[in-house]
Amino acid sequence: MTGARIANPVRGEVALELGERTLCLRPSFSALVQAETELGSLPKLVERAAAGDVRLADAVALFWHCRAEGSWGEDRSAFEEAVARAGLQPLLSAYRALLSAIFSGA
Repeated sequence: MTGARIANPVRGEVALELGERTLCLRPSFSALVQAETELGSLPKLVERAAAGDVRLADAVALFWHCRAEGSWGEDRSAFEEAVARAGLQPLLSAYRALLSAIFSGA
């Protein structure tokens, strides 16, 4: 698979497989501030997810802001389409792993 460096779980990074590409998601402080600006409170996002209220728009926005530098470029609509084509299983697995990394302090 191509497209990004290998995710390092010790740093809180998560791999997201999008077809032939594997994207490294890195929940840096800057990425989380940008995500929170778009999505609202991150703790509320986790509460919704824990209650089973997982929204595709939330997951895609969080992935977009947490993508590692240099991965994917600036075409968000193409990124959104690639996430939709990947299917729900990899999306949900990566979303859970990323939320867990964010709140475990990795």
